[in-house]
Amino acid sequence: MKNYRPRILDKIIERRLANKGAILVEGAKWSGKTTTCERHAASVLYLNDPANVVRNLQMADINPAALLRGAAPRLIDEWQLAPKLWDAVRFEVDRRGDFGQFLLTGSAVPAETEAVRHTGTGRFAWLKMRPMSLWESGESTGAVSLAALFSQERPDDLYAECALSLEEVAWLLCRGGWPQATRLEGDDALVQAFDYLDAVVRADISRVDGVKRSEERARLIMKSYARLQGTSTPCSTIVDDVKTHGVEISVDTVKSYVEALRKIFVVEDCSAWNPNLRSKTAIRTSDTRYFVDPSVATAALGVGPGALLDDLETFGLFFETLCMRDLRAYAEALDGRVYHFRTKDGLESDGVVCLRDGRYGLLEFKLGGDRLIEEGAQNLKKVAEKLDVTKMKNPSFLAVIAATAPFAYKRPDDVFVIPVGSLKD
Repeated sequence: MKNYRPRILDKIIERRLANKGAILVEGAKWSGKTTTCERHAASVLYLNDPANVVRNLQMADINPAALLRGAAPRLIDEWQLAPKLWDAVRFEVDRRGDFGQFLLTGSAVPAETEAVRHTGTGRFAWLKMRPMSLWESGESTGAVSLAALFSQERPDDLYAECALSLEEVAWLLCRGGWPQATRLEGDDALVQAFDYLDAVVRADISRVDGVKRSEERARLIMKSYARLQGTSTPCSTIVDDVKTHGVEISVDTVKSYVEALRKIFVVEDCSAWNPNLRSKTAIRTSDTRYFVDPSVATAALGVGPGALLDDLETFGLFFETLCMRDLRAYAEALDGRVYHFRTKDGLESDGVVCLRDGRYGLLEFKLGGDRLIEEGAQNLKKVAEKLDVTKMKNPSFLAVIAATAPFAYKRPDDVFVIPVGSLKD
């Protein structure tokens, strides 16, 4: 029996209920927003319940306060069907003066904002739910904690075994972190990502803002995006790629599709880190392209685990997306964020985890093997040497995150080598 763990967002929700009146939980389709929030709710309103949806929407228009009655925290699911509820929740939070009153969840397609008069600043916390990390779905041992890497009390003799093989990582990458998929085996698990892709290109990408978009163009753009994982390639490159399929398209159109994909949490690019450097080396400030889950990229290209094992270069790029997905979840549990760092002369760190107090860690993502791990470690040391630590803190740690390695350990040069299947928050 697989050892499923509570979602990382559970801990964040508990924390925010203690200091905010209401929480809005957003995130990718099928990511499990409502199921997670149900665990924290004392009462629930399913606004889209077929038996009561007409009555609920009428009441939301006539007397929205009536729908807010119930034990707190009260979960309102599919709240975006009645955007007026936003202001009603904000008013009720002010009236009651208590924290932990409401949880709002809804479709990946955002609500119409015309009916919303107040931003909710100071009353609402916005939380994002992504697909499950390997720790949450039970594939990671959790022997290495990201929080411990930032701690001054971490063990210097770190040693933790990890059992994931390269073949298993390829399969997990294609399966993705969709809660339903993690409970299935074989092809039944792998097909979930293709179903997700179909739902996005056939409906959601047009529903997001009411603009009718072509399914063919959406598929081609997502296919091109998949090839560009981990790069900051401009939209003009996507245009050229799509045109090779005989489809004429403009840069503005590509930007429109990509923005729609961002709004429905299909893509989540990584912002650039801008540290203090010893030299005047120019830093690239463009975002790096990623899907919210690596399985979306493999589905867009129509490839499976076997194809990745036959093309290790592509495998490595998609492995970056898996690392980004997991690290974003682990970092948010620490009130941190993940960035990417690259200079114009080619020096880079695949990931930089930054905490609010100024601590940070530098990471490289590698499939594994002595050569690649050595390459990643040397690169991290070069980046660290470029940092002006008279104006900022020293990095808390340097770590190579590997797809496969027999164990986690600390090298003599103080660089950690950590299998992705041993990480947790």
